[in-house]
Amino acid sequence: MVQHAPNTASAPANAEQRYEVRRADLPLSCPLPSMALWNSHPRVYLPIESEGGESQCPYCGAHFVLVD
Repeated sequence: MVQHAPNTASAPANAEQRYEVRRADLPLSCPLPSMALWNSHPRVYLPIESEGGESQCPYCGAHFVLVD
């Protein structure tokens, strides 16, 4: 019998086009840690602080805005 690790990520991956993130969420990656990875692109880290508080994922086009 094969056992699989429980999926702790509950949010669908890349379901929205705009996400608000906080400094507590850094380092920023897309998909976010709360998103399921099984149906998404590879995780990429985004340099939102050095990009003036906004960053866009090169894979899915999701736009992230730093709100604090």
